[in-house]
Amino acid sequence: MDEEPGQDGGHRYAWRELLQRWSDEWLDPVLHEQERAEPFPEAVRRARWLGTAGVTDEELAAQEKRLGVALPPSYRQFLRASDGWLDTTDSIDRLLSAREVGWTRDLEPDLVSGWDGYVQVDDEEYFVYGEAQDPLSFRPAYLPDTLKISHTPNATDVYLLNPHVVGADGEWEAWHLAHWLPGAVRHRSFWDLMNDEYRSFRGEV
Repeated sequence: MDEEPGQDGGHRYAWRELLQRWSDEWLDPVLHEQERAEPFPEAVRRARWLGTAGVTDEELAAQEKRLGVALPPSYRQFLRASDGWLDTTDSIDRLLSAREVGWTRDLEPDLVSGWDGYVQVDDEEYFVYGEAQDPLSFRPAYLPDTLKISHTPNATDVYLLNPHVVGADGEWEAWHLAHWLPGAVRHRSFWDLMNDEYRSFRGEV
């Protein structure tokens, strides 16, 4: 899906289109055969929407003040489209609402420990994205300062936003960290992460 001119870093991301398509496919067994551990709530089925109403500008400003940062453009626009989200795939239970997100060091202190065996990789190895990326080539030292934006009970599968790597467009690097990965799969932005997860949900990757 393409980015379009607009606000927040010069691009308007087509969140509503992507999320509506995702909702339709999760809720229609003809379109998607993947089973969910529990049925979606009836209210979700009636609405055909796995999210919520988006945050207002005032609510978003309040949460950015709480966190002490301006959030990256694609994530800000996501929150305006839906303040949280149910399952993206069977690995992620839900995306947190704006008031629930926080720094990994505070929300999941155990997640930032136990990485002593990892060697700091150089920039040439680190700044590789897409199929050529090695999940081992990430930097655990960044973990405490990442923003935790998802929750899956009893699992380390999590989406994180990394403020240590910020593109010229203001986008933060986005990580998918999971117990079944040797490290993390990283993307240039939250938008890129979610599009990749959508393709994974559809069985395309």
